[in-house]
Amino acid sequence: MKIKIIALGKIKETYLKSGVEEFLKRLTPYASVSVVEISPIEIKDENLTDKILLQEGERILSNIKNTDYVITMEIKGKEFSSIEFAKKIEELTNTGVTEIVFVIGSSCGIGKNVSERANLKMSMSKMTFLHEFARLILVEQLYRAFKIIKGEVYHK
Repeated sequence: MKIKIIALGKIKETYLKSGVEEFLKRLTPYASVSVVEISPIEIKDENLTDKILLQEGERILSNIKNTDYVITMEIKGKEFSSIEFAKKIEELTNTGVTEIVFVIGSSCGIGKNVSERANLKMSMSKMTFLHEFARLILVEQLYRAFKIIKGEVYHK
């Protein structure tokens, strides 16, 4: 299984970088995971937010193939428990999906063009997280999902 995480912005905090790197390392026996960081466009006028999100969306979409299964992280997306998330990953694997792409937008969200491309819109929580935290939570949950799928000890 190939997994790509497309995220707007870089992780600045060392402790978060270390956490993401640790879980990416732990994921190597289960999946090939890559991270694509895209520079967000600064929004100087809130009236231009939708236009800029569409421009960022074009950058995101240029990293997605037609055959990719795309999961966007969205406030109004579907929430999963860790076990439900593992079942979804396993279902995708069993139905022949070879690459899953997760998209984490900017602090303003993601463009309509990216949302429309999504096969699944997912929410991590009703709570709001820093985008840097969202990336760490996502890679940890991917690791947890593969441990659940394989029946290995980690999930409690």
